[in-house]
Amino acid sequence: MPNRLAREASPYLRQHAENPVDWYSWGAEAFERARDRNLPIHLSVGYAACHWCHVMAHECFEDPKVAHLMNEHFVNIKVDRQERPDVDEVYQKVVQMMGQSGGWPLTVFLTPDREPFFAGTYFPPQDSHGRPGFARLILALSQAWKSQDPKLLLNVEQFRLGFVELDQQVMQDRSDASADLPLLAARAFAEHTDPVHGGFNGAPKFPNPSCLDLMLRVFQRTREPNLLGSVQITLDRMGAGGIYDHLGGGFARYSVDQRWAVPHFEKMLYDNGQLVKLYADAYRLTGQASWRRIFEETIEYVLRDLSHPQGGFFASEDADSEGEEGRFYVWTPAQIQTVVGAQDAAFVCRALGVTESGNFEGGRSVLHRAAQLDADEQARLDALRPALFNERAKRIRPGRDENVIASWNALMVEGLCAAYQATGTSSYLQAARKAADFIMSAMTTPSGGLYRTWRDGTARVGGFLDDYAVLANALIDLYESCFDATYLARAIELVDRILADFWQDGLYFTPVGGEALVHRPRAPHDGAWPSGTSTALFALFRVHELTGLAAYRERAESVVAAFEGAAARNAFGFAHLLAACDFEQRAPFSVIFAGQWPAVSPLVQAIHRAYLPSRVLAMAEHVAAGQGRGPVDGRPAAYVCRNQTCMAPATTVQDLWERCPV
Repeated sequence: MPNRLAREASPYLRQHAENPVDWYSWGAEAFERARDRNLPIHLSVGYAACHWCHVMAHECFEDPKVAHLMNEHFVNIKVDRQERPDVDEVYQKVVQMMGQSGGWPLTVFLTPDREPFFAGTYFPPQDSHGRPGFARLILALSQAWKSQDPKLLLNVEQFRLGFVELDQQVMQDRSDASADLPLLAARAFAEHTDPVHGGFNGAPKFPNPSCLDLMLRVFQRTREPNLLGSVQITLDRMGAGGIYDHLGGGFARYSVDQRWAVPHFEKMLYDNGQLVKLYADAYRLTGQASWRRIFEETIEYVLRDLSHPQGGFFASEDADSEGEEGRFYVWTPAQIQTVVGAQDAAFVCRALGVTESGNFEGGRSVLHRAAQLDADEQARLDALRPALFNERAKRIRPGRDENVIASWNALMVEGLCAAYQATGTSSYLQAARKAADFIMSAMTTPSGGLYRTWRDGTARVGGFLDDYAVLANALIDLYESCFDATYLARAIELVDRILADFWQDGLYFTPVGGEALVHRPRAPHDGAWPSGTSTALFALFRVHELTGLAAYRERAESVVAAFEGAAARNAFGFAHLLAACDFEQRAPFSVIFAGQWPAVSPLVQAIHRAYLPSRVLAMAEHVAAGQGRGPVDGRPAAYVCRNQTCMAPATTVQDLWERCPV
């Protein structure tokens, strides 16, 4: 019989509906049962595309013997971290306080009052590779709870104090006010870039778009060549590696090796949205055609495989299909030959690195750019790719998480807007508008707030700080792309709600009226996507520039003051906050356009095509600084303004460039 998770909307929770575990979802029913029976809680957090979550589910949660022990000794709760990132954020801290790296599946053991006393990530069914077996762990922790082991009780108290101490540590220091922290961080990132393969550290290797974005921004200001060089080698190597899908477009979550060769094959919307924006911005700066190809193919992937007909974007695709990681993506020479014939197969295998020995399990190969191709060879490969793509499409696809998540959709909207501005491709703008319109209609609460998730016609779970902040920035990007004032108005509404609902002596991840957890998280660090704190900082600075209202800037500056010391110590965890600092410290400027469309479009397009990370755009009739600004002698004009003070109007592109501080 299915367990109670069969009633849930979350695809991840429903993956566990057939487990013999007596699972509960996070909520009052589970907590009451734990208190009534005086049983500790086993909390398991994961997400639908998580490979190691699937592994632990198969090894432990599908095993009737292990499930029996779980059911006898614990109240077992499953949480989808995509629905409840607040729960995940709180309990990931426990793993970190234990001196371990966080990750998923997250496994935490709690008192009936939800206070943690032990945590880890993946546990095998039996003792293995230095990890205790899950069955043995269950019995040991259950016995410790029943006997009220002093060590367990001490852990509860230490973790309770540790939550407070972690917040104090991250906010206690102040940095040297005269230091150019964005520049220092960008130089450090460049210094630690792998000089051969790009990226940071060894294996596994993640794209880290926020760090690359900061280097790109600072390069535009300083023109230090090592900054652009570090971005260049990383974008080139990622785009050539197996982390990129050379048939279907789009990026996998990360590479298991330092060469980007073999990915962990899950594809996440948040990665692809950020990387589309990064590649589009880098293309605007350099004009490098290969980067345009990558972001255009990635957009094609998202629009084809992750799009809901109503406009939103699905969350992810799994790494696994048919119970095997990567099966959908890998090839042998014989498979290539069957599709394109012997002569073309030899060329394809040379170009995309398919060998008899392979670079993946079972002698199969992950496609990657294994050879430099001239123009004719590239055209030949392009002509053969559709046949390979169509053949691959006959395979059983990885599972798809069809949750629509507000903040992740907003990241994709930002990417689409950057791609539209870089290329003028109208379909990108149309897709961005359709997605934003969907969120504003289907994921808005009756009181005007945001829901975090939507699936099958139902929106649920109140939005968190990152949902509000990323969407506010995405709507500003969309406004700057099409100048529909509806988007600007809603962006300002969202920023005002951030200050009303998430501000209490600084920014918190959860709203004032949200569920009371054992600790109210601030979540200032960047993770796989920028933190809600740093993204809200960007929104505050941008809305200040567009409205001229000092209150937005003052709140933003207090956030900078709270976290700049932590950013100075750990730039990697605060790269997006430092990008917001770079935006503000270089004195951002506005370009205000006056005139009718399409006559004004040459001036707009000139700004759109350029990489100008410290600018905001507006039509004169939509902002206070534009009042009284109009066309000049019937000709459309652009006004470049700083600190709400505008220069003489520019009526030609040449005049506009002379006024822009580039």
